Amino acid sequence: MKKVIIIGGGPAGMVAAIMAARNGHDVILLEQNEKLGKKLYITGKGRCNLTNVVDVEALLKHVVTNPKFLYSSFYTFDSDSAVRFFNEIGLETKVERGNRVFPLSDKSSDVIRVLEEAMKTLKVTVRLRSKVTGLAIENRIVKGVYLGDVRLDADDVIVATGGVSYQMTGATGDGYQFAKAVGHKVVKQEQGLVPLNTVEDWVKDLQGLSLKNVELMLKAKDKVLYRGFGEMLFTHFGISGPLVLTGSSYLKNIHYPIQGFIDLKPKLSIEQMDNRLLKDFEIYNRKNFENALADLLPKKLIPVVVKLSGIDPSKKVDQITKEERLKLLETLKALPISINGKRGYNEAIITQGGVDVREINPNTMASKLVDHLYFIGEVLDLDALTGGFNLQIAFSTAYLAGISIEKS
Repeated sequence: MKKVIIIGGGPAGMVAAIMAARNGHDVILLEQNEKLGKKLYITGKGRCNLTNVVDVEALLKHVVTNPKFLYSSFYTFDSDSAVRFFNEIGLETKVERGNRVFPLSDKSSDVIRVLEEAMKTLKVTVRLRSKVTGLAIENRIVKGVYLGDVRLDADDVIVATGGVSYQMTGATGDGYQFAKAVGHKVVKQEQGLVPLNTVEDWVKDLQGLSLKNVELMLKAKDKVLYRGFGEMLFTHFGISGPLVLTGSSYLKNIHYPIQGFIDLKPKLSIEQMDNRLLKDFEIYNRKNFENALADLLPKKLIPVVVKLSGIDPSKKVDQITKEERLKLLETLKALPISINGKRGYNEAIITQGGVDVREINPNTMASKLVDHLYFIGEVLDLDALTGGFNLQIAFSTAYLAGISIEKS
């Protein structure tokens, strides 16, 4: 039996604690907050999208940063394994649209409850309001942790401190400092899965407008950084919604402003769109231009498209030239929007960047620099898209670390 200390009581920390305890180790979980799983509690608007039941190759395709590193952990503990794990500890689950797995109750609190109960059954010692201030290292071997002046000894230490997003949940980024202090390289952090700020004043006029089935393209100079199809939302500061959050994760180390283009009718080719316009113009040929787009666009969006097209809003439709129509076509197929940055960490679902995975053993999550030290979950330079994939990273890396301790 080894004494194992786990720093951080989020999803990764709790799963690692359960696995290490199942392997017969004496486990202490240290959490600086007054309760466990604070960020997990608000995940998925409080419903907690646990994972996504797709095969390993599909899981890897949804990882944005360092997918190859996760090959071993996903094959060892895939999404089916995660569902089975939670079912076994007493959580009933269901699968919804897009293969997303949720607790049957739709309550993230039930996820935290079953993890806590499993730890209690396995006699894991949980210490709340316990802020770790550093790691105890001797001759490149971890020997325990410091809580201020007090040292707690351990044979193995697992760092599961998470990132810096949603700071109201107590996220501090301490794990990055622990890693740096023992010589690990830490990749610069950035907000991931986050809304974007825009330059244009007209965006504020569209606040609350949701666009479904549109295509968003993000470009820096001539390089396409992201292109995706789905739903987006205009806000008082810029743009949000699933499409935008996904796109934001591909904007790493970017110099702003960058250009965005919204294709309002991606299912129509330019030729088909032109034919559609000609038909509408035929029907509304006696109307003013500003009153001829009601069949094509949401009411709120019409004044913006009219303005950007450069066509006089009071011009009669039958007076619109081919050149003007083509400019309108261009606006509909590539509505331009300037992006001048990401929103802050308190609006970011995840943190990008973290402990450089080149210095971590992908088969065990052990540090290559310090013996008996492990890093798991969001503290690592790993991130994925929405849909339960980030929690799967937490579970898979935690499982590997938890079962690897007896081998180390």
